[in-house]
Amino acid sequence: MEETQNMESHFNDSASSDSNDCQRVDQYGFERAEDFNYESYEDFMSRHLAVVTRRSKKWTKLLQGTVKVEKNIKVKRYVRKGVPCEHRTQIWMAASGAQDQLDRNPGYYHSLLKAEHDPKIEEVIRADMHRTFPDNIQFRASSEPCLQKALFNVLLAYGYHNKDVGYCQGMNFIAGYLLIITKDEEKSFWLMDALIGKILPDYYTPTMLGLQMDQEVLGELVRMKVPAVWQVMNRHNVMWTLVVSRWFICLYVDILPVETVLRIWDCLFYEGSKILFRVALTMIRHNENLISQAQSLSEICERFKQITNGEYVEDCHTFMQKIFMEPGGLSTATITKLRKMCRNRITSA
Repeated sequence: MEETQNMESHFNDSASSDSNDCQRVDQYGFERAEDFNYESYEDFMSRHLAVVTRRSKKWTKLLQGTVKVEKNIKVKRYVRKGVPCEHRTQIWMAASGAQDQLDRNPGYYHSLLKAEHDPKIEEVIRADMHRTFPDNIQFRASSEPCLQKALFNVLLAYGYHNKDVGYCQGMNFIAGYLLIITKDEEKSFWLMDALIGKILPDYYTPTMLGLQMDQEVLGELVRMKVPAVWQVMNRHNVMWTLVVSRWFICLYVDILPVETVLRIWDCLFYEGSKILFRVALTMIRHNENLISQAQSLSEICERFKQITNGEYVEDCHTFMQKIFMEPGGLSTATITKLRKMCRNRITSA
């Protein structure tokens, strides 16, 4: 409890610091790049804040002080339009089943921290601490308190909880984002469990079969929906893992702008992994001409980096509308069928 209160105090202090130095650091503690376009950002924020204010009022009325969140068409529509920051932890916890797990297992997270841990996992996690969000002031060793300690705890506890997974690179970014939003180690732990154990099974296992499979599934979806891009990939013999592996393993963290990632995660926790394909397909389809005109493997890789930047992905409201329109129909049955096919292809190779 004391740890959580300290973290909340730290986040409040950080928020205050951001307001005093808003030109340099965003509300989540990320430093802005030297070439940051403030004019474009101000234009976006003038529209963004108006939308967020409207959504916040609607969410407050919908929830009416309740902790439980029913899954229905209305809530799904609300989630797709964005969950306000003040309700985000509650919605993620409720929609993913993480809250139920926390309620059923009181004290479990803290018991994991007290257990005897594998020194090899500890060593690997520690090595990744300084690599996690070096552009975020809250994760720096000079920060007081430093979120690296909370991050280390969540990753170590999860490694002990799920020994089949242990620790895998990419998990540090996910846990870090969860801590930024929840301000709570225990809730971040259970949200990690929902993501890795239920929503994205086999993504972070030693073979990463789930990750390999979904990259191949994306390839099949591109073949069906954006054939020009599939053809250029095939012509230059470019494997999908070369261009989209970080998209999937980091769940777009450090790939897309923060507000856009959080909107994607709203839907990911509520609707499941299908959202990852919608995001990828939307970016690829929108940039079909740019990608399909590439003349070499290196050009293709460079253009896949380009499409994750710019106004199209920065305007999170418009972008999120697009991901449910541009790719067209994407049924669970189709994804399941493609996953089975791709799994068989990978395991029989």
